[in-house]
Amino acid sequence: MFYFDPKYFLFVGPAMLLVLWAQLRVKTAYAAAQQLPAPLSGAAAARHILDSAGLSDVTIEEVPGELTDHYDPREKVLRLSTPVYNSRTLAAVGIAAHESGHALQDAKGYAPLAIRNAAVPIANFGSGAGLWMIILGAMLLHSHVLVMAGIALFAGTVFFQIVNLPVEFDASNRAKVQLVQLGIIDAEGLVHVRSVLNAAAWTYVAGTLQSVMVLLYYLSRFGGNSRD
Repeated sequence: MFYFDPKYFLFVGPAMLLVLWAQLRVKTAYAAAQQLPAPLSGAAAARHILDSAGLSDVTIEEVPGELTDHYDPREKVLRLSTPVYNSRTLAAVGIAAHESGHALQDAKGYAPLAIRNAAVPIANFGSGAGLWMIILGAMLLHSHVLVMAGIALFAGTVFFQIVNLPVEFDASNRAKVQLVQLGIIDAEGLVHVRSVLNAAAWTYVAGTLQSVMVLLYYLSRFGGNSRD
């Protein structure tokens, strides 16, 4: 079966190790910053940032889970996980500020964010359907056309992840600026917030690299006329 091909691990193995390292790093940085107090809760910090930018129409909601924080540009809602919403820690205000950064991007018409949002349906569909089309085409139907269509769909997911990188980096940069300018954290607190956000950024980089290498593997394995 092609998914047991040793060549796959030659392509993807190093990226998988980077993903594991990035996940460990973000857990370590987040746990450390959770122990450090902040003057505001995550929700209060986000509200301060949004109001200061004239975005009082953006609402903030508490959602269950851990690290489930996100900004919904369609509903203009900032959703913060319970630990981030309620905690007065540097980890909480850092993550809340990062998600607020996406709201600022949306308000400013940040082009990469608009491209990313437009690519979401393709990415969601391609990540699952693309893989199954490759499997069916290669193993059951022996259809090179179906395999290449699946690869094209998966490429849409990779495109989304690549476009998402500048969006996430920019949101973190906006977060750090806002936290300092509004006096929510001081220079020492910024060091710890930067550690959390940089660690989170590495998870995006690692995940994107893994997807790129998977795509390259598919192209290497099925990109010719072989129907193996």
